Amino acid sequence: MIPVLLSWSGGKDAAWALHTLRQRGDVDVVGLLTTLTEGFDRISMQGIRRDVLHAQARAAGLPVIETWIPQAADNATYVASVAQGLNAARERWPGLAHIAYGDLFLEDIRAWRQALCASLGFTPLFPLFGSDTAALAHTMQQGGLHAQLCCVDTTQLDASFAGRAFDTSLLRDLPQHIDPCGENGEFHTCVFAGPMFNHPIAIECGDSVLRDGRFAYTDFKLPA
Repeated sequence: MIPVLLSWSGGKDAAWALHTLRQRGDVDVVGLLTTLTEGFDRISMQGIRRDVLHAQARAAGLPVIETWIPQAADNATYVASVAQGLNAARERWPGLAHIAYGDLFLEDIRAWRQALCASLGFTPLFPLFGSDTAALAHTMQQGGLHAQLCCVDTTQLDASFAGRAFDTSLLRDLPQHIDPCGENGEFHTCVFAGPMFNHPIAIECGDSVLRDGRFAYTDFKLPA
């Protein structure tokens, strides 16, 4: 079995990538790699709280390797942080040489990851790449995945979608130009149940805020 690290955003695509990888007989997902933002103490871009991240990891039965970036980090800073995280992972799992991503169809993102991994001595895996995203969205829902929209790019999708469940009703209501999985950055999700978890996570929906005049974030937290 090939040991594999999984890039973990806390959202549905990473979660479904984990489920997909676990159906294979040739790989063993040994841990999660997550980038968080200093000061916010949240997963970068998704805005998912760190304690929710760790609740997801416990439900998945996997340890988390955390990497940190400052707010408004440039690309070089992000790359250095990822490199540090991969080095830490390799120290923990000697011989580790593969990392998986939940990317769906953006060729430029895949090429960028391939180049980054090559420079760091890792081989990237893309278990969901090339999927029909409309079909994939339904497969996720029918397969028992439950998630809610934690971030909406209001330049592409109305802020009222923030906080909504990733369900069949959402797919019906999305404008035609919006990808069903939000692969163009239209929205991001926080996953709290599914076949990749050994138990569902109890989360509470909090306030929604607009950041940078563009991103509508809905806060999800663990019960007090």
